[in-house]
Amino acid sequence: MINKVLIANRGEIAARVIRACKKLNIQTVAVYSEADQKSVYVSMADESYLIGPPRVNESYLNVEKIISIAKEAEVDAIHPGYGFLSESANFVEKCNEQDIIFIGPAAEIMKKMGSKIAARRAMQAAGVPVIPGTDGAVESVEEAKLAASEIGYPIMLKASAGGGGIGMQVVQSEEELTKAFENNSKRALTFFGDGSMFLEKKLDNTRHIEIQILADQHGNAVHLFERECSVQRRNQKVVEEAPSTFISENTRKKMGRSAVNAAKVLGYTNAGTIEFLVDEEERFYFLEMNTRIQVEHPVTEEITGVDIVKAQIQISNNEKLPIIQNDLVINGHAIEVRIYAEDPVTFFPSPGHIYKFELPVGEYIRNETSVTNDFEVTPFYDPLIGKLIVKGSTRDKAIFRLKEALQIYQIEGIKTNIPMLLKIIDIPEFLAGDTTTSFIQEHYLPLVKK
Repeated sequence: MINKVLIANRGEIAARVIRACKKLNIQTVAVYSEADQKSVYVSMADESYLIGPPRVNESYLNVEKIISIAKEAEVDAIHPGYGFLSESANFVEKCNEQDIIFIGPAAEIMKKMGSKIAARRAMQAAGVPVIPGTDGAVESVEEAKLAASEIGYPIMLKASAGGGGIGMQVVQSEEELTKAFENNSKRALTFFGDGSMFLEKKLDNTRHIEIQILADQHGNAVHLFERECSVQRRNQKVVEEAPSTFISENTRKKMGRSAVNAAKVLGYTNAGTIEFLVDEEERFYFLEMNTRIQVEHPVTEEITGVDIVKAQIQISNNEKLPIIQNDLVINGHAIEVRIYAEDPVTFFPSPGHIYKFELPVGEYIRNETSVTNDFEVTPFYDPLIGKLIVKGSTRDKAIFRLKEALQIYQIEGIKTNIPMLLKIIDIPEFLAGDTTTSFIQEHYLPLVKK
């Protein structure tokens, strides 16, 4: 029985998990680094513990310290949020050894999905379409060249253990491949401890669409429809919305069934997301599976009314899903934008002191943040300051409300991407819902680099 939860994370997602726990009358324990002492989530929790210096290896990635605090605080479970240890099978196993419930899937599932090659094979076995490419790792440049000639250029060179765009590169020719293979393999080895590379066909004019799933420990699974996540910079999402303006109801059902079936074949439990690339003919291909809560989960919550974080905790408490697929309907349209401390043209991080921080408020506005006035954005972590989510009965109404909210949003003292977001939502192609994964390169960057 879960009565007390430690949140092994920071910032807005830590605050989000604490709110879900309060709904369930569950006590919360926060951990914080020396750089995060003034973060809102620290005071929101019932108990808070200093975990270490600012650097992540000494704080939020310090498994032994987190487990030690969890035991000292006598928690029943740990929620990892996203990032940091959220997809670490080793961390899950350490929790299991100490009889602490990990709020997420099993370690063996995490290992399988953490390897893009293993995940690709698992999805093929589950009947999920995959992008044409190599079925396993390519061991050398020569093997990569041979495979690329069979697949056909351009190709995507990918690190099996990669994430966040690290170890991934578009390759147009054999000459490019020679250089890219060694560089990306070394980079993947440095970041992930695994330099394995594989190849996939580069698909053009695609959309990045993902399906949110929930699966309990009693064999029940549902999908919560899709999120459109094509507006990205450096392979990281900036604007997410639900539902997608592009896919038909028929494709929506096919993608949902495919995701749920994959979860059942895998024996997956808890919240998860299966990401797809969708081409111009609405053919969809497996991209990757995220075995955790995602940054953009609020847009799904807004259109379905399902509290995904609360559901995570209930599933880990061995409760059955309280909903079946036929209970779920799409209600309105929701858009989330990520507010980053970064230069809106170069995308370089912009740490510094925030001396004024004012959020837009309103019936259809939701803010997720752990920042306040007189706050220091440090260079130690991802530059995400918060998330702004708006909802409307239609997409047009949601965009109108988003524009109003962004104009009210005030952050003074550092650079942010708010000017970028205001430009994006005024671009005709965005207004028309014509957003592919190359949207930023094709439509935003030409506006700011004239």
